[in-house]
Amino acid sequence: MEPGKDLYDEIKGNWHLKVFTKQQPLILELGCGKGEYTLGLAHAFPHRNHIGVDIKGDRLWVGSGRALKEGIQNAAFLRAQIQFLEHFFKKGEIDEIWVTFPDPRPKEKDEKRRLTSPRFLAIYQNLLKPDGWLKFKTDNTELFNYTLGLINQKKISVKNMNFTHDLYDSEYVDEHFEIKTKYERKFAALGETIKYLKFQFQ
Repeated sequence: MEPGKDLYDEIKGNWHLKVFTKQQPLILELGCGKGEYTLGLAHAFPHRNHIGVDIKGDRLWVGSGRALKEGIQNAAFLRAQIQFLEHFFKKGEIDEIWVTFPDPRPKEKDEKRRLTSPRFLAIYQNLLKPDGWLKFKTDNTELFNYTLGLINQKKISVKNMNFTHDLYDSEYVDEHFEIKTKYERKFAALGETIKYLKFQFQ
């Protein structure tokens, strides 16, 4: 789904009717790149529909091409900026959101561009169902601690929160479903631990 396609401006609330062949829970991956994680989740969970979101068309072309080649019916890709997600999904339409290895935006002036800033978290809360999950993976310690800080400072209200600073040496190791993106393999090879956080909005 990208600008110029017939359904691009009409897809809000119509994903089950016009994109997927089955009405199943909707899972988003934000900043999906070439779609490795989106397609991995689609394989792992055939009874869910998965949508990868990114602004880079050349990256999405790789993921969508692979989905077509492999006949994956429960994965789709949306070319859009994440701050405009509410143009494409209605309130409470999403069951789960994955934020995987986003740009950490370390400069203070770029805080609003961080995908776990209050600005973006408010968008996710609006789109998720009341008991929907937000799941966040990163190699970047500063971004992870920043996100935990928002929760600890009560800038967002959450429930059922769990987190680890080392996913592969934790009780949550099975929650990566044997899926590793190119960036995750790169960071792990450099000795970075993979941080993982999940919660529901209160």
